Amino acid sequence: MALWSGRFEQGVDAFTQRFGASLPVDKAMYRQDIAGSRAHANMLAAQGVIAAEDAAAISEGLSSIERSIDEGSFAFDVNDEDIHMAVEKVLTADVGDAGARLHTGRSRNDQVATDARLFAKELCGELIAHNVSLRRVLVEKAEEHFGTVMPGYTHMQHAQPVLFSHHMLAYFWMLTRDCVRLKAAYDAADASPLGSAALAGTTYPLDRGMTAAELGFAGVTENSLDAVSDRDFLLDLDYACAVSMMHLSRLCEEIILWSSSEFGFITLSDKYSTGSSIMPQKKNPDFAELIRGKTGRVVGDLVGLLVTMKALPLAYNKDLQEDKEGAIDAAHTLADCLVCMDGMIETMSVNAAAMREQAKKGFLAATDVADYLAKKGMPFRAAHEVVGNLVLMCEKRGCDLDGLSVKDFKAASDLFDEDIVSELDLESIVEARTTYGGTGHEAVRVQLKRAHEVLEQDARLHG
Repeated sequence: MALWSGRFEQGVDAFTQRFGASLPVDKAMYRQDIAGSRAHANMLAAQGVIAAEDAAAISEGLSSIERSIDEGSFAFDVNDEDIHMAVEKVLTADVGDAGARLHTGRSRNDQVATDARLFAKELCGELIAHNVSLRRVLVEKAEEHFGTVMPGYTHMQHAQPVLFSHHMLAYFWMLTRDCVRLKAAYDAADASPLGSAALAGTTYPLDRGMTAAELGFAGVTENSLDAVSDRDFLLDLDYACAVSMMHLSRLCEEIILWSSSEFGFITLSDKYSTGSSIMPQKKNPDFAELIRGKTGRVVGDLVGLLVTMKALPLAYNKDLQEDKEGAIDAAHTLADCLVCMDGMIETMSVNAAAMREQAKKGFLAATDVADYLAKKGMPFRAAHEVVGNLVLMCEKRGCDLDGLSVKDFKAASDLFDEDIVSELDLESIVEARTTYGGTGHEAVRVQLKRAHEVLEQDARLHG
């Protein structure tokens, strides 16, 4: 018999019971549900709403239930609609009337919102820890291969040479922004709705601040209608997960390309590769492909909750039961992908020679040659045209710019001198990018120092 069955003459049938149940999903929040119930009982006793003896019995009963769930011996009933009813039913059976008094002054509406916020905070904390770990590996890889030159690309065409370290740090900063989003999702969840009851508050003299403090919330929600129907904090979590997965997918795409025979920039560890059932020579970047593929499901989790929320009138509606599965899936998927990427980056081998060889191709010095002319007074657009003609000459001859003689350069412009040869050196080209955030050696050293500072700040956040 359902805990709400007093007004009904008939119970739901087996199908609708199963269709309407959220227990398979929300039983993951049992610790949060038990913590919320314990805090609520303590507050009710402190306010004189229930006896101290009843609160003690409730607390002892809840601890016993939590231990049994931890140990796997708790018997979840298929007829239980959700984790709240499952716990309360067993609690009442164990401690009698004291258990039946637990629900005084609250509703499942504020109860589930409290559980979801506590769970979201926990998920955010775990994701931030994984995020920090991966960012640390990216910095370590950047430091390990400092000075390695590779081609930078735009439109997947050779553009300008950059340091491999600079490339790794680009993903470090993407993931740093992801960490900011996860912090924001944590903060969005960090307000207690407990005491809002079904939608309008309650006539009991509840101390919402007391339960919020016991549960570790920064404060309480301001409006009871909003408190029980708000799932923005889960949308924030879903969004943070979706953007982070998109960033991981971009990195995976490059890993897949770099590990191919055409590039040969990196070699993945055997631990993060698979073979073929028919082609003995294959070493496939399957785990990078899986991360790239799982991005779609996490984006789907975000879109699913947005669509669920888009037309809900205040306050609580059963549609909100669909809020948790996607958010849990998004967070767990991202956590697994961060761990996988962490290991993949840490164990991959970098082929500096292959990177450097490719950096010599594709006229990567062209912009610097144009800058050479511009620094001598030629308008940049005119310099651009001169160098474009030189590139065309190289293509016809089958050489790169460093294959041209000083005479060839002088024929293109009187401003060229013998020192043009130094402008074609890869190290010089990279070194010249001295602007803050650029790829020059000193600029990257500054960036690495800043990356360590930011990492330590974020590591302390939920350490």
